[in-house]
Amino acid sequence: MPITVPGDLPGFAILEKEGVSIMTADRAGRQDIRPLRVAIMNLMPDKIGTEVQLLRALGATPLQLEVSLLHAGTHESKNTDVTHLTRFYQTVDDVAGECFDGLIVTGAPVEQMPFADVDYWPELQRTFDWAATHVHSTLSICWGAQAALHHYHGVEKHLLPAKHSGVFPHATRNLHSPLTAGFDDAFGVPVSRHTEVRRDDIAHVDGLEILAESEMTGLCLLHEPAARRVYMFNHLEYDANTLKGEFDRDVKAGLNPAPPFGYFPGNDPAKAPQVTWRAHRSLLFRNWVDTVYQGTPYKLEDIARQGSAKKLCGLNHALSR
Repeated sequence: MPITVPGDLPGFAILEKEGVSIMTADRAGRQDIRPLRVAIMNLMPDKIGTEVQLLRALGATPLQLEVSLLHAGTHESKNTDVTHLTRFYQTVDDVAGECFDGLIVTGAPVEQMPFADVDYWPELQRTFDWAATHVHSTLSICWGAQAALHHYHGVEKHLLPAKHSGVFPHATRNLHSPLTAGFDDAFGVPVSRHTEVRRDDIAHVDGLEILAESEMTGLCLLHEPAARRVYMFNHLEYDANTLKGEFDRDVKAGLNPAPPFGYFPGNDPAKAPQVTWRAHRSLLFRNWVDTVYQGTPYKLEDIARQGSAKKLCGLNHALSR
């Protein structure tokens, strides 16, 4: 089944040309079916590029999804035209009274800053608080995952000596999790970050499962089943040229970066990179959507009651420690 987005969304034509299962909201409205409602909090400067990546990944699911796009209203975007934001985006305050089956929170190029110094940090905190009571399951990516862990559990991030950039080998630590169903024992994942969360940082957090990690770049995928939260520190959603674009940008800026690890054939930036992570990208997003489908209430309003109980349970657990 397809994902549902506005027919005039710029990425619609790209996804349709690629064969991604996608339909307009008008056509979806004529089907007698309750689609899963998924919101995307898009914190990336290149809003359209990130939309395409995530919608492509969500298009791997057999279920019908109704996607809503959110942005940080307290941040002035310098890379996306205001007409695009006005036409296709809302803020968390706009949807504060609504419930969603799933929420995806993207990364952002602010990871070297303290969380509190990010201009939209209070708004993102409101988003996480709202999600705790109005969203069945949350998938956070890269800095978004670090921010979620910090907000919910006080976990800190650490600056790396040098940026991790490339496609690094990872090991699946739990092949029996519904989120890693179908995963290989080892697989490559695009990584692009200046900071990390370490194993020792999450030792005090009860109920966190490590699903995938790398000997070279550390933690990759965490699951918090009781709260239905997924933390992905890397970028399976990246397309073929995302790392190339970052590399070319840094070269142009005179930063003299090393080529992304394991990315260009023969480590030669003149050669076109190949996508070696596409299957696991599809598996992760398909598996996440499936876990949402398996557990979400049929009536959307029941998510708020479910979320309130989850929040109360977490408060009681904190008081008992």
